[in-house]
Parts: sequence; structure tokens; C-alpha cells
Amino acid sequence: MAFKSNVLLLFGGLFFLSFGFRNISLLLSKRRASKKYGCKPAFQVPQSETIIGYGLLKEQLKAMDDKNVLGYMANRFRKYGNTFAAEMMGESFIGTIEPENIQAILVTKFDDFGIQGRKHAFGPLLGNGIFTSDGAQWRHSRALIRPSFVKSQISDLDIFETHIQTLISLIPHNSDTVDLQPLFFRLTLDSATEYLFGKSVASLHNVDGPERDFATSIDYALSEIPRRYRFGRFNCFRRNKKFIEACKTVHDYVDPFVHAALQGQPKDDKEKGRYTLLYELAKATQDPIQLRHELLNILVAGRDTTASLLSSVIFILARRPDVWAKLNAEVQRLGGKRPDYETLRQMKYLKYIVNEALRLYPVVPANSRYAVRNTTIPTGGGVNGKSPIFVIKGQIVMYSVMHLHRRKDIYGPDADEFKPDRWETLRAGWAYLPFNGGPRICIGQQFALTE
Repeated sequence: MAFKSNVLLLFGGLFFLSFGFRNISLLLSKRRASKKYGCKPAFQVPQSETIIGYGLLKEQLKAMDDKNVLGYMANRFRKYGNTFAAEMMGESFIGTIEPENIQAILVTKFDDFGIQGRKHAFGPLLGNGIFTSDGAQWRHSRALIRPSFVKSQISDLDIFETHIQTLISLIPHNSDTVDLQPLFFRLTLDSATEYLFGKSVASLHNVDGPERDFATSIDYALSEIPRRYRFGRFNCFRRNKKFIEACKTVHDYVDPFVHAALQGQPKDDKEKGRYTLLYELAKATQDPIQLRHELLNILVAGRDTTASLLSSVIFILARRPDVWAKLNAEVQRLGGKRPDYETLRQMKYLKYIVNEALRLYPVVPANSRYAVRNTTIPTGGGVNGKSPIFVIKGQIVMYSVMHLHRRKDIYGPDADEFKPDRWETLRAGWAYLPFNGGPRICIGQQFALTE
């Protein structure tokens, strides 16, 4: 008994020594950064349950249940300013909507930040792909995928046309109200799987069997990921059997396409000159797991975001007859001709509408990075919020694109209003980030905009 007590005391002492050494080291690092760069702390959000930041987690989970996460975040920035610090589930993070800070973590201090935190949330579904990896693995993934999103591969509109015609046929031709958003999510799933796998899951046709199971499973898995992300390192204590089964169903559906691609592209597809991303990737790697991971990374990144943008644009047009009339006039100038890729790019008012929809309703409203080493961000510290901030290794910097896009000191007093014409002269720089920025800028943005 005495031996066990001594062992426990020894380990307890080592733990507290380690904890104390870490805090002293951190304090010295902060002092050096303060002296060298003029760093000052950001405003620290107070909370009643501070041991591991569980109080903040409860607030966020309630906002998720109430479907009011973005409203909750808006209140945070209104109350605590454009940059603040907080603790949640044992992890320290900084929230910001300052363009300078976002530019720093995405570009000027790119090597100081990574996305390791995504892995525990997305890993069971997506594995190691372009959106869940860092360093050499990320560079390899990006080099592998980039050729599939050059202009010559995404300018063929035929890949969208069949699915769009199917969607149109499902819209009632009378004056009945119809919810288009579910149709948009099925449309983008169908077009994305055809481009990626060479075969659409045909979810717009509401087919039964593996295709429907795949669509249902990926929807459920994606709905669970935000909760996994918020639990952070404590996620290992949550076991959601339904989530694991959904991930397995998704993998089981994709794997036969991967194995077929490793056998070579079908003769019919070659003769038709048909482009399928999977077959192109299979020319560069024979690793079936990597192929599965990359396909799912691209599918998840492109499917929901494009459906969200389509929903936002239609939502706006249905409420703004003035915008609809102006867009219709631009379309009428085509003289009934079906637009090609270049024609779409020349339709200025259409571009303004899409830009403004992405400003008010960005498809990825918030994002984050993890500090891989002690570093700094340029602003948000001190009483006036103008001083640099010391960022500890392992600290998360979260930035809200949606609330950055609605800053009245940047976009004017009408920042909350939908005004496409502002884009005739507006050059927002790092205050406008619909597709992120820097080396990790969205590789498929032109594919999404074309669709």
C-alpha cells in the first residue's frame, strides 16, 4: 500500500512539475514576445464554468440545437469586439474578424499554422486528403488534384445540363410552393459524383439501393461532424455507433469505383473523350486508400457549398423582383442561346449577384487554424484592440467570414443589405473571403461558380 502511495505521489509530483514548467516557459515566451513585438493579450471571455471551458461548449451546443450558431457568433463579436480569446473543453482559442489577422494566418505566417484539429472531427469519414492534411501530405494532395480543376476540365457544361434538366422536371409547373434547397443538395451530389466517380448516384431520381444508402449516410455523417469538432480532444469519450456505420457505408460505396479505376478507364469513356477525376488520379497513384480519401475530400468540400450558394441566390431572387428583372434582362440579351463557359464569365450582373450572395451568405461561414509553433498575429490585443497578440503553440485561431463580410466599418452602413451593384466599384481585398485565401484557397472554386 505504501509503495502504491509513493508511486502515486511521484507521478502526481511529476505532473505538477511538468505543468509548472510549461506555464513558466509560456510566461517567459509571452514576455519576450511582448518586449520584441509589443504583444498584448486579447480580451478574455468570462465564463462561469472555467475548469475546461464546458460552459462555452454548452452555449454552442444549444445554439446548434436552436439552429442559431451564426446568430450566437454575431452576438459574441458584438459583445467582445473584433478579436477575443476564450477557453472551451480544455483548448484555448482566439476568435477574430480582422482582415490583417486572417491574412497573417492564411498567407504571411502560413507555415506557423495548420489544420490538425480537423482530423479528429473529419478523420473517420474523410481520412487523409487535401482538406484534412498538412505539410508534405497536403502539398502532394494538392499537386495531385490541381490538374483536374483547370479551365479545360471544368468548362464543359454538359456535365451539369442533364442533372439540371432533371431538377427542373421535379419543380411543380403550377403556383404551388416548393422547397428547392433539398433538390439543390441532390443536384450537386449527382453532378459531383458523375465528375468524380464517372457515375452519378442519381439522387434526384430518388432511386433505392446503394446509391440512396450512400446519399443518406453521407448526409448523416456530415451533420455529426460539427459536434465532433466542438468536443475537441474529449471527442474520444463519445462513441456514436450510427456515425461510424454511416462512414463505413460511404466507404463501401466508393471503394468499388476506386478498384475499377485501378484497372483502367473503360473503353467507352475513352472514345467519348469523357473526363473523370478518379481515372486521372489513378494515373498518378495506385494507392486505393489515398484515392478514396481524395475523392471524399473533394466531394464533401464541393457538394454542400455549391448547394448552399444556389439556395442563397434563389432565396434572394424570390424576394427581390428588382434584382430578378435586371438579371432577366441580361439573360435575354443572349437571344435564347445556351451560354457556354466564356459567356457565363462575361455576364457582369450575374457575377455581381453571386458575389453579393457569397458576401452575405458565405458557403463556409467560419474557419480556423491551429498554431504549430509559438507565433503572433498583428492586431486585436490590448485595451484598444490594436496591439499584436502572442499565439501559443496549439492555440486555435477561429475567423468568421460571415461576420467579417458584414462589418459596417468596411462595407458601409448598408452592409446587411443585398446590393449587387456595389461590386461595380468594390475592391474588398482580405475583407472578402468567399473561397478562403492564400496557398489553401479553394481549388474547386471555378467548378462551383460554373455550376
